[in-house]
Amino acid sequence: MIEQINEGYVKVESEHGIVTIEFHHPQSNSLPGKLLDTLAKDIHAAGIHADTKVIILQSSGSKVFCSGASFDELAAIQSEAEGLKFFSGFAKVINAMRKAPVLIIARIQGKCVGGGVGIAAAADYAIACEGADVKLSELAVGIGPFVVGPAVERKLGVSAFSQLAIDANLWRPADWARRKGLFAELHNDVAGMDDSIARLSNSLSRSSHAAMRELKKIFWQGTEHWDELLAERAAISGKLILSDFSKNFIANFKQKQKK
Repeated sequence: MIEQINEGYVKVESEHGIVTIEFHHPQSNSLPGKLLDTLAKDIHAAGIHADTKVIILQSSGSKVFCSGASFDELAAIQSEAEGLKFFSGFAKVINAMRKAPVLIIARIQGKCVGGGVGIAAAADYAIACEGADVKLSELAVGIGPFVVGPAVERKLGVSAFSQLAIDANLWRPADWARRKGLFAELHNDVAGMDDSIARLSNSLSRSSHAAMRELKKIFWQGTEHWDELLAERAAISGKLILSDFSKNFIANFKQKQKK
């Protein structure tokens, strides 16, 4: 099943209990609101389907896993309500991953920016290859990694999350992300990464469904309040994105993209 959205898509395929969900957007796999909404719904639907044993979450292309929020949509936000609605899209995806009763493997084939780091962190097991550098660029935009912060902090710890959040212009290499725990595995190339994903997903597809469900509950224990927490964080970003600082940054960024 492929759902086309604003020049992007979300594609869902299932085989032997392994559900692969792939997202794509021509602007470096950025995530507009409709794409976020569809992604969250497809993760939820796959997670509760009786035949699903494991989910593989991936994006298209080779250079960028996810570049985070769509700057076109950020530029169009005119009110706090619109801002809340947009940033709630990332909250819905992270909460869908959190609440899915099956394990989620993330295939990180390229760079992760902002919300992309949050999605990688919300996966139960992320497998990456060289070149999958990471950056939380939100502060540079005039906001902050408020929505993705809980997921990143949970996976990397307060220190590493703080480093990413504060130095918003610095790319951290993929090996840094592996050493801090964002990536469970880091491979030299795409072939090695895909071989490992195939090995692990096939192994999990033959494992006890009941046992994996219980493991998932334990892994995410203490996050039961995230529906409310991430909504509150989305409201903070939704307010800050209206500032002159953010508006000017986005306008300058979009102007540079046209050159």
